[in-house]
Amino acid sequence: MAQTGYASQPIKLIVPFPPAGGTDLVGRLIAEKVQSDTGWTFVIDNRAGAGGNIGMDAVAKSKADGYTLGMGQTANLAINPALYPKMPYDASRDFVPVAVVASQPVVLVVRADAPYRTLADLVAAAKAKPGQLTLASAGNGTVGHLTGEMFAKQAGYQHVHVPYKGAGPAATDLLGGQVTYYFATPQAVVSFVKAGKLRALAVSSGKRLPIFPDTPTIAESGYKGFETSDWKMLVAPAGTPAEIVTRLNAEVQKALAKPETVSRLLAEGSLPGSGSPQQAAQLLKSEQQRWAGVVRESHVKVD
Repeated sequence: MAQTGYASQPIKLIVPFPPAGGTDLVGRLIAEKVQSDTGWTFVIDNRAGAGGNIGMDAVAKSKADGYTLGMGQTANLAINPALYPKMPYDASRDFVPVAVVASQPVVLVVRADAPYRTLADLVAAAKAKPGQLTLASAGNGTVGHLTGEMFAKQAGYQHVHVPYKGAGPAATDLLGGQVTYYFATPQAVVSFVKAGKLRALAVSSGKRLPIFPDTPTIAESGYKGFETSDWKMLVAPAGTPAEIVTRLNAEVQKALAKPETVSRLLAEGSLPGSGSPQQAAQLLKSEQQRWAGVVRESHVKVD
């Protein structure tokens, strides 16, 4: 690596979503920690649009020299390829996974005055009134929406999906009583739960979340093996030299091990990532297959 002179110029990190969102915050956090450790310079380039497809397409078409990276995640690397009739890139061929940076499950919430005290209560009501309970989501094809579809199928009930244009409007209508329940990102609803306005019934992670310590997982609520998350994965254009990918992975692992990194991720409801580039590649392949099946079985259409 010393002979190659990497990184002798700024590294562009393309974030395919607007500033201040979850993917942007994770991207900036990791870039900041790696930059501090190595002296490398990172430049964040927010390129939002088309569910993350615009930014990831820019990554795919960049020179494979280690100086352009992308902060991909579940939607643009695993869900969109099955959801969009035409994609500008091939998510399984145009990128080389560098590292899984973080994962964030969704949390099932209802109004605090709703009659559902547990997940079992909600399922019983849904089965008693087929097609009458309404599921809010931040949009068609989001992790929250598809988690809701997966859960309804596994639990054996029918509902009506109500997609919104973002997490805020979905939470507002849940608070107003226009919808029954919502599979939300933790940071979108944690303040309402703590204020006693919403009740969290379950989280989709394999383990309980530190910010919702009293909320059981869906798996421990009787649905063994159920687990979904919106993971964030650092990727490079296909063809990026293996030694650069290995070095980047090592620096990201070092950054993720820092107590301040862990605490900041846990505070927003995320879990720190880990593992080698090969393990990231295995996760990507398995998640692409899984979400393609969910999209197909749910007959989801793009807005």
